Amino acid sequence: MNKEWLTARDFRLLAKGAARRLEQSKEMVNALNVFPVPDGDTGINMALTIGAAVKEMDKNQAEALGEVAEAFAFGSLMGARGNSGVILSQIFRGLSLGLAGKDQVGPVELSKAIELAARTAYQAVMKPTEGTILTVAREGARHCVQAATAGADVLEVLEAWLKGARESLARTPELLSVLKDAGVVDAGGQGLVLIIEGGILALKGELPADEEQPAQAADFAARVVDDGPINFTYCTELILMGNGDFSLDELRAELSELGDSLLVVGTPELTKVHVHSDHPGQVLEACLRRGSLKEIHIDNMREQHKDFPSKEEAALEEVPQQKLAAVSVATGDGLSSIFKSLGVSAVIEGGQSMNPSTEDLVAAIQQAPASKVIVLPNNKNVILTAQQAAELTDKEVAVVPTKTIPQGLAAMLAFNQKESLEENVSKMEAALRGVQTGEVTYAVRNSRINGLEIDENDILGLADGEIKVVGKARTAVTLDLITAMASEDAGLITLYWGQDVEQGEVDELVNQLEKQYPDYDIEIHYGGQPLYYYIISVE
Repeated sequence: MNKEWLTARDFRLLAKGAARRLEQSKEMVNALNVFPVPDGDTGINMALTIGAAVKEMDKNQAEALGEVAEAFAFGSLMGARGNSGVILSQIFRGLSLGLAGKDQVGPVELSKAIELAARTAYQAVMKPTEGTILTVAREGARHCVQAATAGADVLEVLEAWLKGARESLARTPELLSVLKDAGVVDAGGQGLVLIIEGGILALKGELPADEEQPAQAADFAARVVDDGPINFTYCTELILMGNGDFSLDELRAELSELGDSLLVVGTPELTKVHVHSDHPGQVLEACLRRGSLKEIHIDNMREQHKDFPSKEEAALEEVPQQKLAAVSVATGDGLSSIFKSLGVSAVIEGGQSMNPSTEDLVAAIQQAPASKVIVLPNNKNVILTAQQAAELTDKEVAVVPTKTIPQGLAAMLAFNQKESLEENVSKMEAALRGVQTGEVTYAVRNSRINGLEIDENDILGLADGEIKVVGKARTAVTLDLITAMASEDAGLITLYWGQDVEQGEVDELVNQLEKQYPDYDIEIHYGGQPLYYYIISVE
């Protein structure tokens, strides 16, 4: 099969094949999680990210390769979830930059675009780690360039990409000892290999039929824990196909005078606009002066809320504008309530196994009643997404890199709306450094880590992300974990119990803790979190 050019039609086939192949194998990718805990979600995150990219691409009926690739990249940017999804979106962004302005490309141009994709992903990560998806992307791209230089056609360049990526993936355990110890290859790298493989199979007409139902992203409206009032009547959304000679900042400034909850992201050629306004016609006119419009949706939010009379009075009130607001990520009704009580303006439901998307975070930032916003990811796998979201809003945003719920709560205790953004970030980062986090969960598979033999369904105790205790009984593991975390400098133990724990078990645990640690203050709160029986803070 000789192929001299890659066209827009080919790209659509590649993209859909890639998404389908990853969807078919996402659970296999999830299972490559190094730790045998129930939050291996790399496959789901990558599948949702590329699924969002395909959805956005399908809205664009362009026949030029560059425009289709741009729409695909934009969809992945807004739909990115977790570290793996963010890196994948940057790979697609680099690919679209390499294809920009092209109706079609030959082998050499394609190989250069793939090389730019890998380079763009590296540049997006502050401290790149070898042995990950970044390595697989870079070494796969090198094979592309070599093949194109040797005279390969488009299909052969893609097959060289796959060959190089597979070889690189097989070497990831040699570069990362944690992979070698766990006996697995890098999950993100495996996802990228599946993406390339699916694209090639689709281009050749050889992709197997779907085996699973596609992963579905939860609706954002159901994910944000926020009962804030409505200040403007009409929610206006559209895609602006711009003429390319205006700045996004200029459009943001004009639309900001017409309402709130403003979102203007993308490029001057393809811009997504979302705004709440009393004058949707003026919003459309402002956009029309800069290009053509499509995907226009205007909804009367007050009419939508008529079925909720208990909220109607609040909906008519003014939102008190603050100097500074905080947005947090958490899951569990108890934890959400605690964050709200500490002054968080909105809690985005997410965390372990259910990472929010870039668009989820951008929307929460835009809805926050302040021009300056602090974001608390509360999960190491959400930090990159939060940082990406911060760059897509017109507000001044700082991400305090909280990796756990206890760190997030400690940071909020240091939050002071009367002080500047910079002062708050400094104090909140200092506060989180004094917190140890413990987590009690269960093993999803047999494993051997750090000399510990782990059987499926064993109870695991983790201290700051490292497995410290393995056992059969929750209370015993929890007590042993706290013993491993306690120190002479600590004086407070706080437990947040999850949705799968009974009150009687909690009471017995607290009784034993009070006997074992008579000099400590012990606090207990209902968190309601799934998967993790207890989240523990030792300060």
